[in-house]
Amino acid sequence: MTQDLENHVHNDDRDEGLNWARIAGITMAITVHAAALLLLLAPMAPPPPKEQKEEVTLVNLIKPPPPPPPPPPPPPEPPKELKPPPKIAPPQPTPLPPPPEEPPVVFDDPSPVDVQAPPPAPPSPPPPATNIGSSVDPSSRRLNPPRYPPTEARQGIGGTVVLIISIDAQGNVLDVSVEKSSRNRNLDRSAMEAARKWRFNPEMRNGVAVASKVRVPVDFVPPR
Repeated sequence: MTQDLENHVHNDDRDEGLNWARIAGITMAITVHAAALLLLLAPMAPPPPKEQKEEVTLVNLIKPPPPPPPPPPPPPEPPKELKPPPKIAPPQPTPLPPPPEEPPVVFDDPSPVDVQAPPPAPPSPPPPATNIGSSVDPSSRRLNPPRYPPTEARQGIGGTVVLIISIDAQGNVLDVSVEKSSRNRNLDRSAMEAARKWRFNPEMRNGVAVASKVRVPVDFVPPR
C-alpha cells in the first residue's frame, strides 16, 4: 500500500508541471523590491532655490544751486565840470610915493598947550566894611571856662574840641554841635556845656544884627 501512495504522489508531480502563477508572483515581488531599492539609492534633488528679492537703491540726484547773478555794473561817473580858466587881473599901475612931510614949525614962545597938566588926585580910600562877623564875648568866656573832667586831668588826657555854635541876632546861644572831636567824650561834653553859657557878639550886615554861626575851638591842656 505504501508503494501505491508513493506512485500516486510521483504521478501528481509529473502531471502538474511548471506553476506559472507562483513564478509570476515571485517575479512581481522581486520587481517591486528592485524598484524600491533604486528609489532609495537615487540622489535626492535639492529643493528649488528661493527667489531672492532684488534690493533697489533709490538715488536722488540733487541739482547744484544756480550760480549767483553777476554784480551790477558800476554806475557811470558823472561828467566832470569844466572849470573856467582863471581870470587874469589886468596889471595895476604902481602907486606913487606920498609927498614928503613938511618940517614942523618951531615957535620961540611956549604956547598954552605946551604947559603940563597937574597930576590927577589920588583915589579916595575904600569905605569901611559894614559887615562884621560874629564872635564870642571874651569876658563871658573867661567867666564861664569849661570844667576839666577830674579823671582826664588825673590821667593827663587832653585835646582840642572844635564847636559850631548857632546864635540869634541878640547873641544868645541857640544850638551847640561838635565839628571836630577831641576823641574823648568827657572833654567834648564839658566844652559844649560851657559854650551854652557864653554870650556872643552877633554878626552885623549893613549895620543890622543877624543870626549866624560861630566856629570856636576849645583846648584842654592837662595840668602838670
